[in-house]
Amino acid sequence: MSLPDRKLIKDVFEGLLGRDVAVGDGTPISLDAPRPVVATYIDPAHHLATLAVMDLPLAAYSGAALALIPKGGAEAAVEDQLLPDNLFENVSEILNVLAAPIGDCAGVHQRLETTFAPHDPLPGQIASYAATLGAREDVTLDIAGYGSGTLSIVTVFA
Repeated sequence: MSLPDRKLIKDVFEGLLGRDVAVGDGTPISLDAPRPVVATYIDPAHHLATLAVMDLPLAAYSGAALALIPKGGAEAAVEDQLLPDNLFENVSEILNVLAAPIGDCAGVHQRLETTFAPHDPLPGQIASYAATLGAREDVTLDIAGYGSGTLSIVTVFA
C-alpha cells in the first residue's frame, strides 16, 4: 500500500487550480482549533481506507483559487478561523478528485465517502486515525497568488 507522492499531489492541485503550486515538507495537522477539513475515502467493500486532512489555510486558499475568488476572501476566512460554505464546497470537490490518485497508488479503487467541515463533529475513530503517525504523507502546498497550508494523507489499513 502506498500513498501519492509529492509530484502527484502537486500535479492534482496545479491541474485543478490552474496555478503553480510549490510542495514542501509538512507536519501532521492538529485537530485543535482552527479545525481542519477531513475527508474519508472507502474501498469497494465500503471499508474506510484513507483520510485526507487539510488545514484551514490550505482549505481556504485552494477553495478560493478553484473558483477564482480573490485572495482577500480566503485571507478573511483564515483570519476569522471560519470556512464559508462556498469555499468548503470547492475544497470538497478538490478532495473528491484526489480520490483517483489515492486509489491508484494504493492499488485499490477508492471513492470519497464523507467530507467533514471544520465545524462538523468528527467521529472519534476518524480523529484517532487522523492523528496516527506512520503510513502518512504530510506536505505543505504553496498556491501561487494565494498562500500556503498543509495536507496530510493517512492510510487506514496497511
